[in-house]
Amino acid sequence: MAPEGKKHFCYRLSLREDLRDFKNWTEEENQTIGVHFNYLKGMLEAGKLVLAGRTENMPMTDKDMGIAILETDTMEEAAEIMANDPAVKSGIMTAELFEFSLALYR
Repeated sequence: MAPEGKKHFCYRLSLREDLRDFKNWTEEENQTIGVHFNYLKGMLEAGKLVLAGRTENMPMTDKDMGIAILETDTMEEAAEIMANDPAVKSGIMTAELFEFSLALYR
């Protein structure tokens, strides 16, 4: 349940196909993932991110994903946060945004 005036959104992240094998990663891509993590951490500290995480299957497949649950005023704001995610901006990951209903949580 979002606070009054706020809505929840989920963006699903998919890793670029060639990067599902970690031996294909460059130092630049590894650094970008660190920036991506810090970006999400900043969204958490700003009260915009509810949670973020990823699946951990090895080897990775097209079914693996990351998710970020956002709490924002509008879908446009959530879309802007998603579009500015360094992993998305760099092309390491693609992302898709969904309206999300948070029903049960601890």
